[in-house]
Amino acid sequence: MVEVNTNAFGKIVIEDDKIIRFEHGILGFPDLKDFTLIYNIDKGIESSIKWLQSLDEPNFAMPVMDPNLVLDGYTPMFDRELLKPLGGNLDFENLDLMMLVTVTVPKDITQTTVNLKAPIIVNVEERKAVQLISEDDAYSIKYAIYDKIKTKKAGE
Repeated sequence: MVEVNTNAFGKIVIEDDKIIRFEHGILGFPDLKDFTLIYNIDKGIESSIKWLQSLDEPNFAMPVMDPNLVLDGYTPMFDRELLKPLGGNLDFENLDLMMLVTVTVPKDITQTTVNLKAPIIVNVEERKAVQLISEDDAYSIKYAIYDKIKTKKAGE
């Protein structure tokens, strides 16, 4: 168990099996290696926005979400070698992988975007993760999502 006094969520206790390890850190923060996902337990893990909370730096948490909630068929391309830190002998067809993208929420929430260019990929079973830059030029660093989420919520 790890106990962290976070800036955003107060004191939290994280079970070892909820720690996600980024062997090489995340983009821009190579020294931050251990994280956990925080989400609204009442809505379940499928709720739109989750928080990737650093266990190394209690003041660092960033919003993330499942890219498929805003873009169907999201399939970024990567060199398979870059996925080695996930483990699993590169047999990705049999791994339980979760993909997340970072969310940027400016003062004007209608300008909210996600970074589809640099997703976070998590091997759920081994709790290992990487953040990579997609080789595919089809995906943007600032993909607008406000209208897409609003439309989706209206349809529920």
